[in-house]
Amino acid sequence: MATKVYIVYYSMYGHVERLAQEIKKGAEAVDGVEAKLWQVPETLSDEILAKMSAPPKTDAPVITPNDLTEADGIIFGFPTRFGMMAAQFKAFMDSTGGLWKTQALAGKPAGIFYSTGSQGGGQETTALTAITQLVHHGMIFVPVGYTFGDGMFEMENIKGGSPYGAGTFAGDGSRQPSELELGLAFHQGKHIAAIAKRLKGSA
Repeated sequence: MATKVYIVYYSMYGHVERLAQEIKKGAEAVDGVEAKLWQVPETLSDEILAKMSAPPKTDAPVITPNDLTEADGIIFGFPTRFGMMAAQFKAFMDSTGGLWKTQALAGKPAGIFYSTGSQGGGQETTALTAITQLVHHGMIFVPVGYTFGDGMFEMENIKGGSPYGAGTFAGDGSRQPSELELGLAFHQGKHIAAIAKRLKGSA
């Protein structure tokens, strides 16, 4: 049976979604892995989103908590709000209480990726504060570490991401993920998918 990797994200302006798409490609590069993109439910009204100049959502399906149980590995992505995950994603995690009660996600490998507005905007604090969600569910946090090699040590160009996971800087919204940031996202997808496959095979 194929190993299922779910990439579950919230993206208001498209930056996190672009990383998610590359993570999916990376996961699918592992033989025997099926990867799928999922969005978490939006909590803001269309009127508010329009005032915030948010583009329309893409056609990625909206996930429910019970969908998470079907995955062999999950990679969660979200933009940063004041150094933590956006409220929309936190609201989704808050809705997984039933899964927490039964520990239905315990033992599943999980990763994290993110977008911040600036270099001091929470590239590490967002990941650190998100890990608590995984811990309470008994999930296995899989960081990228320094497995991306020289790309982790780039100093000449602005680069999001960290040993915790892939990341990008959105700036005022006009900046899009760089090739290096997308490369780390692809690597993260491949890295976690391979681990999920290995764990599934040993079960």
